[in-house]
Amino acid sequence: MMRGNDVIGILFAYVHEERVRELTENRVMASIPFGGRYRLVDFALSNLVNSGVNKVGVITEQNYQSLMDHLGSGKSWNLSRKREGLYLLPPFGADTNRTEGLVASLASIHRFLKNSKEEYVLLSNCDTVSNIDYRDVFRFHTDKNADITVIYRHGTSPDTDRNVVYTVDPEGFVRDMLIKRGSDVNCNYGFGKCIMRRQMLMDMVEDCMSRNLYDFDRDVLQRNLKDLRIFAYECTSAAYTITSFHSFFEANMALMDPKVRAQLFLPDRPVYTKVRDDMPAKYGLGSSVTNSIVADGCVIDGEVENCVIFRGVKVHKGAKLQNCVIMQDCVVGEDCRLDYVVADKNVIFDAGRKMAGYQSYPVYVGKGSRV
Repeated sequence: MMRGNDVIGILFAYVHEERVRELTENRVMASIPFGGRYRLVDFALSNLVNSGVNKVGVITEQNYQSLMDHLGSGKSWNLSRKREGLYLLPPFGADTNRTEGLVASLASIHRFLKNSKEEYVLLSNCDTVSNIDYRDVFRFHTDKNADITVIYRHGTSPDTDRNVVYTVDPEGFVRDMLIKRGSDVNCNYGFGKCIMRRQMLMDMVEDCMSRNLYDFDRDVLQRNLKDLRIFAYECTSAAYTITSFHSFFEANMALMDPKVRAQLFLPDRPVYTKVRDDMPAKYGLGSSVTNSIVADGCVIDGEVENCVIFRGVKVHKGAKLQNCVIMQDCVVGEDCRLDYVVADKNVIFDAGRKMAGYQSYPVYVGKGSRV
């Protein structure tokens, strides 16, 4: 039986950030704020830690200052320890250009993988909000005697230029694998998570690099489909892949549903994040908050409906917010009207400002802006 302490977690912090350029202009994909107090990396890291994995490497590329500030030594995830723990793997001294693909990224951390003692590696992107118990995946991988196990969901694939779609038999064996555009109804689509032996990964990466092949899905998985035992494990709980700015907005709005929150935030598998000691949210006389998530440190004197409000936000008297995502330390002035607005950190809305988007096209206000 595979155990968590025999697995290294490798997180790709920057993968697919070109899909949400509004949010990744000053940060990597992994450090996009989500759900009032979290960042996307919190879900990927917490899933690993809750499954017993105590060695995690985070591969970055550029714009990783906010990610390093958020992760620190890994203490919030119990990864600040004398042995193993959290490793930030920035591109210092890398011989290969990581933008070429995941294979180049893995080749650049060859020494890290070689010096590790764990038998298995779990690879994961950071663009998915989910709560997966990897211990079930470990058990599945062992029971099936698989060479590689990928994780997939069944349903309508995300609408992107590139999706991995699997044909899976009743035993979980992958019969075929297509890389194509999304929005297929009732298909088995992957979302960037797989597990295999560490030595096998190193050998396959070395083979790909020697042949000038850099695409992980095509050159590692699809190319070896007939030669290896590749199985697929279905994730059936709530999961949201951030593939566009609109999907980011919709994923935040989905948190209003108690059933979704119950699947993402489990008492026995909590989602850990960086602690910011602050006062509880303060609600003024005459304020009104309905069906919203309000983080600590907020001061609400206006009306808030169906919104996600991050830490330290101030909503002044007479302001009315509907269907908004307002990130950390924003200030909404008196008598403002905001509807379907996503405000990045430290935005100031002067008194009387009015701004409205639509459900299919929310308005984005950049970090540190003044409206």
